[in-house]
Amino acid sequence: MSDYRGRFAPTPSGPLHFGSLVAALASFLDARRAGGEWRLRIEDIDPPRCPAGAADTILRQLEAFGLGWDGPVSWQHDRDAAYGAALERLEAAGLAYPCSCSRKQWREHAVYPGWCRHGVCDLTRPVAWRLRSDLGPRPVVWPDRLFGEQRFDPAALGDVVLKRKDGLWAYQLAVVVDDADQGISDVVRGVDLLDNTPWQRQLQQALGYPEPRYLHLPLILGDDGQKLSKQNLAPALPEADDAVRPLLHTALAALDQAPPESMATAPVAEQLQWGIAHWDVARLRAAPHRQTDATTP
Repeated sequence: MSDYRGRFAPTPSGPLHFGSLVAALASFLDARRAGGEWRLRIEDIDPPRCPAGAADTILRQLEAFGLGWDGPVSWQHDRDAAYGAALERLEAAGLAYPCSCSRKQWREHAVYPGWCRHGVCDLTRPVAWRLRSDLGPRPVVWPDRLFGEQRFDPAALGDVVLKRKDGLWAYQLAVVVDDADQGISDVVRGVDLLDNTPWQRQLQQALGYPEPRYLHLPLILGDDGQKLSKQNLAPALPEADDAVRPLLHTALAALDQAPPESMATAPVAEQLQWGIAHWDVARLRAAPHRQTDATTP
């Protein structure tokens, strides 16, 4: 095995859809082509958004498409102590602060203006915890493997929430702590998360964590031109083999890997073997893809 360790980290707010499949498949192929590990993490830190049984459905869907992971499944609901320890370190360094402000109060501003940076504005209200984005490295610069050099000023993006007022952990802190603890070397995910990366790299540097390489993938759009998502009621992935085979072929095509048309009915294992052998990031186009375009030569 190489030093490469990738991961797929879905939120179990519903079943996987075609856009999820493309992201999972790209991450899987990238890891396997490198001779590395591919881990699975269920990002269930927001229980109200995670209906019962959704995570089990995701596991079955991944198995149906032959996307087998290494090691045990990691669950964010087990990680409270790790997130708490990281927040304490950030607070001690002056990089995290409690904030009582509501979105309604700062709605006329493009981003949260940092009113509580030097003390909580309203001690009678519950507080969230925010990152002092103005104190970390600025600008944040990194090379994306598809989109090239990226340059963001995190302060222009605002002080992101690390822990919510309801006591639930926020995505930005959780994903950084988990990637570090799991030794993730490479993150492959959708370009809709590209502008989350500056905060995450600030957190990685503040906590002394390694900084993974990033490959952000073009969005997959539905026929209506909208991003395929659970919120947009994208259809769930099938689990029956006769439906899985052609859809896996379509996903390989959506990743610009140009699988032979004759492979559309090939067994899942054979398609994945071909995909691993031929995986080439240089083939990826940066423009958004429609799901139906993947079947067009």
